[in-house]
Amino acid sequence: MKYDFETSVNRGPDGSAKWYFMHRENEALPQDIIPFSVADMELKNPPEIMEGLREFLNDELILGYTIPTPRYFFAVTDWMKRRHNWQVSPDWLVMSPGVVPALYASVKCFAKPGEGVIIFSPVYYPFKKSIEASNRKVVDIPLILNEMRYEIDWEAFEKEAKDPNNKLLMFCSPHNPVGRVWTREELYRVSETCLKNNLLMLCDEIHHDLIMPGFKHTVYATLSKEAEQNCLVCTAPSKSFNLAGLQTSNIIIPNPEIREVFQREMERASLRTLNTVGFKACELAYNECEDWLEELICHIDKNRKFAENFISNKLPQIKVFPMEGTYLQWWDCRGLGLDYEKLRRFLREKAYLITDEGHIFGETGKGFIRMNLACPTQVLEAALERLHKAVLNGLGV
Repeated sequence: MKYDFETSVNRGPDGSAKWYFMHRENEALPQDIIPFSVADMELKNPPEIMEGLREFLNDELILGYTIPTPRYFFAVTDWMKRRHNWQVSPDWLVMSPGVVPALYASVKCFAKPGEGVIIFSPVYYPFKKSIEASNRKVVDIPLILNEMRYEIDWEAFEKEAKDPNNKLLMFCSPHNPVGRVWTREELYRVSETCLKNNLLMLCDEIHHDLIMPGFKHTVYATLSKEAEQNCLVCTAPSKSFNLAGLQTSNIIIPNPEIREVFQREMERASLRTLNTVGFKACELAYNECEDWLEELICHIDKNRKFAENFISNKLPQIKVFPMEGTYLQWWDCRGLGLDYEKLRRFLREKAYLITDEGHIFGETGKGFIRMNLACPTQVLEAALERLHKAVLNGLGV
């Protein structure tokens, strides 16, 4: 490989949030433990971004208030056309300091207090938090677990979509945490249900670049002109290129009326200004780092296969779900015979395995964990060996 995906970096001294909380919770944790929680990577950033930023941050640069340049708009729209076959107009882009602020803004401006927002759990936990914090009604439709594949509960969805009190669907594509890449047929059925019932779609596609070999992501807005005019598509370079700390997201809204309502809410919260470095890093990522992304996907796929084989051969009590997209692998640990609280203590205190517990994604996630595979393979191997040894030593906590 041209790029380095095997060097481990100690992120503790640099203020990494997940490293800080890992050691605050367990001060006895060995210093060489690396967390597998929170969706940022334990991998070095693309060198093209780091070199480009060093060149950009020269003595002539003034770090004042910044707006997106024509170069920025071209980088984003060209990426969407080149990688996702979606012709995006620069006018459709609304900048947001992360997708999560956009979730909160969308709930506030497209549903009134007491009105319903539909989610398919287990799902990215800020979905539910944003609804509850805004005093809107969480309409939770759990995904159906059909053997080792999650599917939409179409009957329940169509019933809730018909309820005029429900105004918005918050949808994850690819799905976080279960790793599904929805088929075009599934997405089309979702869009038809939304359109038929005047249900607005917020589609979080932040992981849309991270698709495993053999699967294909369809941008929701490309399903039809009608679907394009009834959605907000949330995108960012943060997951694809490990830039989460720069908080630079592009919310793409083709419908001018929906876009205007959303922009007003963002302005009320003073959330429309991004930082100078974030703009430049996004531009560099989309213009210079496509080769890095292709190698990253190969590396994550290698880790996916390694974890699947290791667990299947040495820890058959755990079931690993097919990871079609994202770098987040979903494990069913119920076969270990521990409730979710004991499972958490066992993993953190005995196996030194720091993951995101499934219950934070919804009730149906209890007994599951989300494992971040965006790390050096040797780090993953060491963690799985620790887990295997801990299970052999007994599950008492």
